[in-house]
Parts: sequence; structure tokens; C-alpha cells
Amino acid sequence: MAKHVIKTSRFLLATLKETPSDAEILSHQLMLRAGMIRRVAAGVYNWLPLGHRVLSRVKSIIREEMNASLAQEVLMPAVQPAELWQDSGRWEDYGPELLRFTDRHDRDFCFGPTHEEVVTIIARNEIRSYRQLPINLYQVQTKFRDEIRPRFGIMRGREFIMKDAYSFDLDREGMEQSYEVMRETYVRIFSRLGLDARAVRADSGAIGGSFSHEFHVLADSGEDGIALCDEVQFAANVETIDLAPPTNDRDDPNQSLKEVHTPAVHTIDDLCAFLNIQPQQTVKTLVFDGIDAPIAIVLRGDHELNAVKAERIDGIAKPIRMTSSATIEQICGTEPGSIGPKDLTIRVIADQDAALLSDFVCGANRAEYHLTGVNWGRDIDEPEVMDLRKAIDGDPCPDAPKESITVRRGIEVGHIFQLGTKYSKALEATCLDETGRAQPMYMGCYGIGVTRVVAAAIEQHNDTHGIMWPDSIAPFDVCIVPIGYQKSDSVRSAADDLGDTLVEAGFEVLLDDRNERPGVMFAEMDLIGIPHRFVVGQRGLEKGVIEYRNRRSSDSSDIAQSDIGEFIASLSLSRD
Repeated sequence: MAKHVIKTSRFLLATLKETPSDAEILSHQLMLRAGMIRRVAAGVYNWLPLGHRVLSRVKSIIREEMNASLAQEVLMPAVQPAELWQDSGRWEDYGPELLRFTDRHDRDFCFGPTHEEVVTIIARNEIRSYRQLPINLYQVQTKFRDEIRPRFGIMRGREFIMKDAYSFDLDREGMEQSYEVMRETYVRIFSRLGLDARAVRADSGAIGGSFSHEFHVLADSGEDGIALCDEVQFAANVETIDLAPPTNDRDDPNQSLKEVHTPAVHTIDDLCAFLNIQPQQTVKTLVFDGIDAPIAIVLRGDHELNAVKAERIDGIAKPIRMTSSATIEQICGTEPGSIGPKDLTIRVIADQDAALLSDFVCGANRAEYHLTGVNWGRDIDEPEVMDLRKAIDGDPCPDAPKESITVRRGIEVGHIFQLGTKYSKALEATCLDETGRAQPMYMGCYGIGVTRVVAAAIEQHNDTHGIMWPDSIAPFDVCIVPIGYQKSDSVRSAADDLGDTLVEAGFEVLLDDRNERPGVMFAEMDLIGIPHRFVVGQRGLEKGVIEYRNRRSSDSSDIAQSDIGEFIASLSLSRD
């Protein structure tokens, strides 16, 4: 970065006073207001100078730790030929998130959402012997995933920057060792980034492999549920938790079946308010595409579907997707919000908790009507039963069934996988072992969402005034706010001298030389979150002092000009 003082008059400081109406979560709001990003298209953003400086610092820390782990940086093409994905079997399996296109010769390509195929070709072509292993290749590069509904700014954008790394080993033991090296590297990376991140057990999803961990930043805005049990140090994505069947029996019916008119009732909350009941007394019926015919899944009203578990259903389409409203109306005779399991002509699978209910309430397969007093076996055929829901607060801990889990929200910022030979076998990436026999290489895959890290840091580090960056990734280390820079020679001289001293000490410095009111300058420096602020004013200079305030403190202190060098040295000790 810069080795000289940056002045606001020569820097694109594009702050906003008002919060844009389309910004849903705090990090998106603050990134727009601080002038870090601007929207170009749905899920696609320009990174302005302030935001790019943060990105550069994040990348620098990641590169330093990856290089220290002996990983080697490469750069692979963003555009990838379809045949590689066809050879691995992912051209069709990956789903609509894969952006596919053809060139002028009608050859199929995709914009890479990840690079397992391409890096495996590097290994196939360049690695001949076990003596070249282990090896870990990484890159920092732009990806594209065609999200169906981009939202939350860069948190779930379509175009993003990722650090993706890929290890190659001769055998499973070597792969597990490489995996552990990367797990420890990630712990160091997120610690240096100033993030409170947890490693949690995870599902491998479309990447594949047998074992993986996600790294989550705990934040209320997180999209993922993280199950924690501090008693046994358990942490896992709720999608990975298999729940044992309930041990109690279903109660006998006590109510008769009735159809009730429920006008303007569209949600479980609406239904409970209308009938004065609890969500646990209701079921919701969701219809998903199957390979041959749609499949209905029934959940208790207070539970959420676990898509990972649902994809285990024999005959369901993958990736899992809701059946269209038109098809639902054709099959069920009603709109999606009015479906119930009674008299359905399609396959019905109930979550094990929903299958335990008696005298429950469900849709009547008729608009604006529900059924009460519904019972399995008596009113509806007994369904197939599976574990299909997400774990919730109070469920037993998988590692200690006598203990319960607590579910918190998390933002996924990293994911590491043990891939095994999934890609090396498909793409014939082998090397010779000690006996001279060709063996498929064992692979690991390790990703960090670089752009998402920036948003996650804001979600964890903010107050009512704006962003409070961790020192390690702030766009500038120090801001200088001179009062009357354009009017007072002494203020201008003292501010310039202070800036030079800070730069010589290794700090990145932003000097606000605009002819603005002090309150405006203070508010904007708080908004953009620079960790350290010096205020140079005529009154202070007459007393021989410069005001200092840490962004994380509401208190200011006066530093004698004669002591400013020593004070800056003390700041540099805590900067890293």
C-alpha cells in the first residue's frame, strides 16, 4: 500500500448520509454508506478505493499464512471448458448456479465457481512421482455462482473473490495430514483477521468428499444455523446433525376431523393466531420435484426442512427444488399455501416428529380452508417416515446425548474438504508410488470467501456510528483530522508533520484536508472505521497537545507534541 500520506482531497471518499432502502443487513448498509462498494447488477459490485484497500489487506494476510504453510500460489483461468466438468460428472450435477455459455465456435464453457477440475489437470500433467508430493496449490481469484436470489450485498453475491487451495498426496494418511495443516492455517488466518470464527463439522455439498469443516463467524445476521455444545466442545452445522427417532409413542386421537374456513391465512403464524394454537400442533406440507413425480414432505409447523437430509430421499430430484405452483395446482387442486397430506395422490414422506403428532392441523387442499383434528392412520394413510428436519435449541448433542445443543447463527467464511480420489480418478490424475505403480492422488480442497470476510468483519465489528475495523484489515491505520487545515498555516504544518511521522513508523495514513465542519469529518471517519484518530487544532497546538482517540473508545486524550513520537511507537507495538 501507499508509503505516503493520502489526503481526502485526492481520494475517492464516496460516503452516503442516508442508508439505501435496498440494503437489508448491517454490513450491506455500512459498506454502501462508507463508499466501499456500488451495485452494478444483481449480486455484482464495483469495489471502490476504500473497499479495495480492505480487500488488499485481507488478501495479504491470507497469502502470508498460505505461503508459511508451504502452499504455492498459481493462477487458473476463470473460464473453463465444459469437457472437464463433463469428465468429472459435475456439468449436470452442479445445477443452475453454474453459469454456462458458448463461444463463437459453439463450444461449451462455464465461468468457474470453483476449480477442482482445472487444478486436477495441472496435477495430472505435472506430477509424475510420489517424490513431488505432498503439494498444495492455491490461488486468489474471481468466481461466479448464479445465485437464484442474490441478497445481502456481497454476503451472497453472484460474483465474488475466493482463495481456493488444493492439496495432493499419495495416500489417505497424507491427505489427512495436509488437511490438518490447512485447518491450523485457517485458525491463524481468521485470528489475524480479527474474526471470532468457529470450525464446525459440515456437509460437503456439491464439492464432494467424505469429510469437511466450515469456518463460521458468529453473527445474528448469519444464514447458517450452528449447533454448539460447550460441555463437550461440539460444533457443527445444523444440516449435518442426524436426529434419533423420538422415544415416546403417538397419543390416541381425541378430536374429530373438521374443515375450518381460514380466510387470509397464509403462514403458520397466521394459522396459529387465527385458531389460537401453537405451531407444534400444526404441520406444513412442501412439494418437491422428483425424478419421476413430485414428492410431498410433511414437517411440524415449528420445524425447518434440512435440505441435505431431503436429498437423501430415493427418487427426489437433485439439487432439491420446489415444484412449480402450476404443477402443484394441477396435482393437488390448490395453491402451495393450502396443501395438506390428506388425500394426496403423490408420495408423502413425514419427518419423524411430524409423524408422531395426533389431532393436528393441516391444509385442506382447498384455498382458505384448513383441517383440524387430523390423525395419521385414521384420516390419512400412515406416511413414510424419515429424519428430515434441522436441529434446534434443546435437541440432544450427537457427541453427548445427555447434553443439549444451542443453535446460533453463523456466516460461513471458509470451508475445507477431504476429497479423496473423487476428482483424480475421474480425470486420471495419477503418480507413481515407491513400487513404480500408478496411484490416483488423494486431494484436499480449502476455500476462503475473501469478499465475504469483509462483510463478516463488519457484522462483528460495528457500533451506532459505523464500522470498527480490526486493526489488521482497516483501510487506513490512522486518520488525521485537522481543524482549519485550509485556514491555518500552523495547523496545516503540524498535521503534515504528524502524517509524515506516522508514515515513517509504518502506518497507512488518511489526512482529511477538506474544508468541512469538524462534526462532518468526525462522523465520516467513525463511519469508515479507521482505528486511530488524531485531531490537530489551533487551540490544542497553543497548549502544545494533539488529541487522540481510539475508534473503539468514546474517550479522547491529549498527547503532548513532545511525546508524540513515543506515543506513535507504542501504537506500532499493538498494530499487528
